[in-house]
Amino acid sequence: MTVQEKALNAINSCELTMLGNINEQGNPQIKAMIKAKNEGLKVFWFCSNTSSKRVEQLKKDGNACLYFHNDSWEGVMLHGQAEVSYDDDIRKSFWQDNMKMYYPLGPLDPDFALIKFVSMNGNYYKDLQNEDFEIE
Repeated sequence: MTVQEKALNAINSCELTMLGNINEQGNPQIKAMIKAKNEGLKVFWFCSNTSSKRVEQLKKDGNACLYFHNDSWEGVMLHGQAEVSYDDDIRKSFWQDNMKMYYPLGPLDPDFALIKFVSMNGNYYKDLQNEDFEIE
């Protein structure tokens, strides 16, 4: 099994993801996010509020990382770029009825934003071993 396959298996066993980025003062910060969808190791989608600090920060500086950790003590860190999207078709595809409490106007609510993260490279950790890898 390749390191990319091991990393993807670990990621697919995680619901919660840590999203790290740089704030306006140039300081790193991290926030727990629920992964809405991933396309292999390359593209990850998250739902957020337009009014959130995170969305504003990512609009200014898209440099970001993701960190996944599961119960087997596997960890995966991905480095890449994040951007904010308001693509109506994608927002509709992610919509779930229980989101109405956050976005009362539905999937086209102006406060309903998507964060798209595109990975460039990563690191897989298990059993005190680290393996770096590139993402095509």
